[in-house]
Amino acid sequence: MSKFGTLVMGPAGAGKTTFCNALIQHLRLNKRSCFYVNLDPAAEDFSYEPDLDIKDLVSLEDVMEEMALGPNGGLIYCFEFLLENLDFLTTALEPLSEEYLIIIDLPGQIELYTHIPVVPTLVRHLTRYGSLNISLCAAYLLESTFVIDRAKFFAGTLSAMSAMVMLEIPHVNIMSKMDLVKGAVPKRQLKRFLDPDTSLLEDDDDHNHNQQGGRFTDPGDKESVMGGSSFKRLNKAVAHLIDDFSMVSFLQLDVQDEDSVGGILSYIDDAIQFHEAQEPREPNDEIDYTDDMMME
Repeated sequence: MSKFGTLVMGPAGAGKTTFCNALIQHLRLNKRSCFYVNLDPAAEDFSYEPDLDIKDLVSLEDVMEEMALGPNGGLIYCFEFLLENLDFLTTALEPLSEEYLIIIDLPGQIELYTHIPVVPTLVRHLTRYGSLNISLCAAYLLESTFVIDRAKFFAGTLSAMSAMVMLEIPHVNIMSKMDLVKGAVPKRQLKRFLDPDTSLLEDDDDHNHNQQGGRFTDPGDKESVMGGSSFKRLNKAVAHLIDDFSMVSFLQLDVQDEDSVGGILSYIDDAIQFHEAQEPREPNDEIDYTDDMMME
């Protein structure tokens, strides 16, 4: 039996849980079944209570206290513990039918799926390599305010591309919180971020040069370091790497807009081929009208 799901990922503060809430609300309004899995052992407040919560297995607070670890080390320990107890996931997800969309909310520490093989190992268990055989699509969120700092934007785009390469599953990249940049960034300029344009950095160099003019800058000053030649070369190398792979483009998301959420869901459904696996509904003309005819 087929199963379908989406992994909601992205850096801290990108709006992953908010997107999960909006997605669940949209699915319920459209009378679709969903199963919400929280895999963030530090998360506490939920608009929709998770159907499965990693904190029922292990919590970050307990790990930090008992193992004397910091937040990042504790989080890695929690996921390693989860990988040793995968029956926790299998038992809950195995009974789900193909009508369900499984929504898996991951924590914001990107090293879990870009630097160490914790989440890639988890994905292999959930997909065709494991017993669950879930058709998964990754939804990677990047906050729209990153476009204000172009070096930060390309660093975030690189992390999205790294996740795509590491996880090896269908991927939808999403620029979240679009309501925060409406009116602040012209639409024509925004298009260059949705399909990352390396020339954005060259425009940024011209802007910084005009701002500084001929002023002397302190080499130890943060702005001087961030605007130095080495930092510029690094950013351009990152941008050209992204351009060479040509893998990353972004969809726009405004969780306050029901059409925007529905549009993202349609991309996810297409990526996992959700609708192709659904059984056709019984047509209305098969309803038994015999009693009504006899009354007439």
